[in-house]
Amino acid sequence: MAISIPTRQLFIDGEWREPVLKKRIPVINPTTEETIGSIPAATAEDVELAVDAARKALARNKGKDWRSASGAVRAKYLRAIAAKITERKSELAKLEAIDCGKPLEEAAWDMDDVAGCFDYYADLAEGLDAKQKAPVDVPMDTFKSYVLKEPIGVVGLITPWNYPLLMCAWKVAPALAAGCAAILKPSELASVTSLELAEICKDVGLPSGILNVLTGYGPEAGAPLASHPHVDKVAFTGSSATGSKIMASAAQLVKPVTMELGGKSPIVVFDDVDLDKAAEWAIFGCFWTNGQICSAHPRLLVHENIADEFLDKIVQWCKNIKISDPLEEGCRLGPVVSAGQYEKVLKFVSTAEQEGAKILYGGVRPKHLKKGYFVEPAIITNVTTSMQIWKEEVFGPVLCVKTFSSEDEAIELANDTIYGLGAAVISNDLERCDRVAKAFQAGIVWINCSQPCFTQAPWGGIKRSGFGRELGEWGLDTYLTVKQVTQYISDEPWGWYKSPSKL
Repeated sequence: MAISIPTRQLFIDGEWREPVLKKRIPVINPTTEETIGSIPAATAEDVELAVDAARKALARNKGKDWRSASGAVRAKYLRAIAAKITERKSELAKLEAIDCGKPLEEAAWDMDDVAGCFDYYADLAEGLDAKQKAPVDVPMDTFKSYVLKEPIGVVGLITPWNYPLLMCAWKVAPALAAGCAAILKPSELASVTSLELAEICKDVGLPSGILNVLTGYGPEAGAPLASHPHVDKVAFTGSSATGSKIMASAAQLVKPVTMELGGKSPIVVFDDVDLDKAAEWAIFGCFWTNGQICSAHPRLLVHENIADEFLDKIVQWCKNIKISDPLEEGCRLGPVVSAGQYEKVLKFVSTAEQEGAKILYGGVRPKHLKKGYFVEPAIITNVTTSMQIWKEEVFGPVLCVKTFSSEDEAIELANDTIYGLGAAVISNDLERCDRVAKAFQAGIVWINCSQPCFTQAPWGGIKRSGFGRELGEWGLDTYLTVKQVTQYISDEPWGWYKSPSKL
């Protein structure tokens, strides 16, 4: 089962290049706390090289190589990337498991989704050809008008560490399908599979400069990428604090951005449910990916009539979760990604207790694991809306609980957050589910489930969870500009001014 981290450099203009300042960042296995390799650390100097390569790639052969090539040409490369991902699925899943702590079976599932994402956007790339010159109905018969959809240009793609390769695919696949050239800056906490994506692009012969991969720290690589005057758009997934900084720098250049930011999503459980089914969805939606998901619902709102019995069920289900090395068969909860994240999660739990909440279960290192950044899933009750644990994003396996007595109260509590990414409702009354889904202030709503995500459906939030949408046709549109073309088709002169020939 042992696997080693490949030694890679930065990927710029289709070649591996050592960082200008020759810096590297250690890769720490969160399960063992050991250094297992290193990744290159890009700086502003490397950003300059990558941006220059991307711009030249789009201009090459007057754009015919990529920017203005047919969607069918781009689709060929996207499908080849998908096939390589599938071919290397087992290896890539293991790399993610040792890089970020994701359970191996989950990482393997992610690789299927990565391949599916590239295949899906290959189809949409081909579909773009048929949509060009879409007519616009105008009220004057002396004119005809149509629309062209064109790539926005060079795009900076900044991705998080919780879904290292999948979050790259969500951005890279539609950007390439649209005809853009991309510069990918993955999180320094989990960049290994992003560099392997570069190797795959090299293997399939993707034109040089169309995808560049710069690993490195946010302030040293991400910030100069986001603020670069020759980067035409930035797409970011990560914290709201970092998103605000990127927006501020982009605003100086009136640069478009899309933002998928933090969350503090609710799951509302009514008193007409199967308790075991609801309990599993409640813990899956919070503890999946070791609790490190923007859309996780760490706020459980349960009807007071079933609260005690339901919490007993939750604890029973939690006791049955296998917490182990992510490479072990059956692992369902691995370590959080880093020492810093581990300390942050434990601090949230201790602060909740200090503020008067009750730690019903977990919130500590599992007794059988002496090393690694493991946190036993926490269930926290006696929570009030003024507590930190109710308001702030933890990004770890921590579930806080409040009760409600009516549908209106449940909706009010659910919407009591500055965030608006996801929300879930569990009830056998489907009319009530529809009412609650409509009342939720969120970009994504789940009914009688939690966290399903399909490449074909739009993904994104409102309020401080960001704006813009990824996935589906919406995910492609964000990398395209719309050009109006209007033609005068009458044989008669326009006639607004008197003709000099008739004076």
